[in-house]
Amino acid sequence: MGVTASVLAIDAGNSKTDVAVIAADGTVLGRGRAGGFQPPVVGIDAAIDVLATAVDAAVREAGAGAAPGGVGGAAGSAAAPVASFVSACLANADLPVEERELAEAIEARGWGPVVDVRNDTFAILRAGVDEPLGVAVVCGAGINCVGMTPDGRTARFPAIGRISGDWGGGGGLAEEALWHAARAEDGRGVPTELERAVPAHFGLPTMYAVIEALHLGRIPGERKHELTPVLFATAAAGDAVARSVVERQAEEVVALAVVALDRLGLLDAEVPVLLGGSVLAARHRQLDDVVRRLLAERAPKAVPRVVTASPVLGAALLGLDQVGAPAESHARLRAQYA
Repeated sequence: MGVTASVLAIDAGNSKTDVAVIAADGTVLGRGRAGGFQPPVVGIDAAIDVLATAVDAAVREAGAGAAPGGVGGAAGSAAAPVASFVSACLANADLPVEERELAEAIEARGWGPVVDVRNDTFAILRAGVDEPLGVAVVCGAGINCVGMTPDGRTARFPAIGRISGDWGGGGGLAEEALWHAARAEDGRGVPTELERAVPAHFGLPTMYAVIEALHLGRIPGERKHELTPVLFATAAAGDAVARSVVERQAEEVVALAVVALDRLGLLDAEVPVLLGGSVLAARHRQLDDVVRRLLAERAPKAVPRVVTASPVLGAALLGLDQVGAPAESHARLRAQYA
């Protein structure tokens, strides 16, 4: 197909990929969805193949039809352009070198003459603001933070895990629940209701039984994330240990936001601080209250709010920003994701 759209927007997370083909006036011409985007696990070419599946679906919905063998083509091959600008916000694009590698791989698919790759946290930020100005902290499976200004300046963190100084997120909170529960049972730690709540969640009598089941694979490791809601419920019931973990998560969220605001010279400006990802979007009362209290102390003019808008909207808005689309196009696009 020839270039019939202004923006090909891609939001690719670890669990799913969303794509939208956007006309110059902001109309959504087609949408597609595919699986998670995990280049560290499957390799770059196979990960881009997942994007190609979603691109194909979006192009078919737009009524343009896919190129023979699919818009994506084989790994590394080019196809007819889909749009004049490709705005791709991708999980696992944590470092500039990774963004460059992924941009080159997408360019090889021929979906558009200009490709912009960013970490997927930028999509959540842009989806929640009327202009590219503000800071977003995303706390889902992991934790990350980015900031941006209309003149193109950004603030970001590697967000690779403990080696880059990160703490928390759903995965980290689940590990903390296990750690405190295990130590409470064997006497190394202080008493906590987590000692009973964690085994109860898995239908087991003791933490020792949980440890054994996890170690031997009788409980799949991926089920550990189920303990994050258990932690919050235990904290809400008044358990001091669980509450201390939730408070530490709030401290981490605010630390990220304040550093990003400071780097961009926005500590004294009235700008939004967007709170996204499954942990923050759930609006657990203690976490939400402590985040807002600490932000009010350390960045009094910041305006915190939870964002639940679709991240692919943010990728599309970033694309419209880059092609110089008028405000009416942005408004029309946003209305279709309301």
